[in-house]
Amino acid sequence: MLAKSEAINIGTKKHEHRESKSENKFKYTVDRITKNIFMISSWVSVISLLSIIAFVFYKGLTPFVFKGYSFTDFLFGSEWLPSADKFGISSMIVTSIISTIGALVIGTPIGVLTAVFISEVAPKRISKIISPAVEVLAGIPSVLYGVFGLAVVVPAIQDTFNMPKGQSLLAIIIILSIMMLPTIISISETAIKSVPQAYKEGSLALGASKIETIFKVIIPAAKSGILAAVVLGVGRALGETMAVILVAGNSPMMPTSLLDSVRPLTTNIALEMGYSFGTHQEMLFATGVVLFSFILILNLILNKLSNKAVK
Repeated sequence: MLAKSEAINIGTKKHEHRESKSENKFKYTVDRITKNIFMISSWVSVISLLSIIAFVFYKGLTPFVFKGYSFTDFLFGSEWLPSADKFGISSMIVTSIISTIGALVIGTPIGVLTAVFISEVAPKRISKIISPAVEVLAGIPSVLYGVFGLAVVVPAIQDTFNMPKGQSLLAIIIILSIMMLPTIISISETAIKSVPQAYKEGSLALGASKIETIFKVIIPAAKSGILAAVVLGVGRALGETMAVILVAGNSPMMPTSLLDSVRPLTTNIALEMGYSFGTHQEMLFATGVVLFSFILILNLILNKLSNKAVK
């Protein structure tokens, strides 16, 4: 009887061992498949990015490498007349830089102060209203910002300055500064809320007022996150197209005033890519190369500033 019981126990243990081994093998297989899926996904992302960059740079550099066009004339030339074989984008570069800086100057203080208000100053019932409103603002399609600019901002500029039309560099700056706000507010709010409570309590315990604590303790402690918000906001401003087309006026001339009708780099590509061919199309790709380089350089600079802020 005892021998039979031992035999049953041994058989049960062997069965459990086989089940455990089978279960471990299944888990290992699932882990390996999951790991491969993650790796394939990451490689798809990297290859897609490299493919886009390679294609744009190949098409954009073809006129200068194989057709003898001067890259210096392209960058510093002031005339864009494809029908006359003249391709100069200096006016568009200046327009893009001025509009981005202008939007940054207006949008950053408003965005950061709004984030401070939501996270540190406003009562909870008010912040619960403003935060969702900011998220809704972020979800509005860019073309609707452009329609708003065309219907409200452009006529206001036209009436205020007594101009024949209000589509201008100033209208671009106003619209881009509004479009930057959701990004800057959301990320800055998150960065401010992540500041340890001990920082605030220590500052208040030392006799600092609430406003002094906000501007001398909380904002400096959250500056890396705020700079990250500015980086993303600037990227949106520099790469925006549809809204800018509606309020820019689209004149490829060098701006001499904020009230001039202008054409940024993105607008130039969007307006003419549909019907361009040959060298004209390649020069539009070259414009894309310049735009990509600007965004890359800007991100590198702001990322370095962000890293210094962390240190």
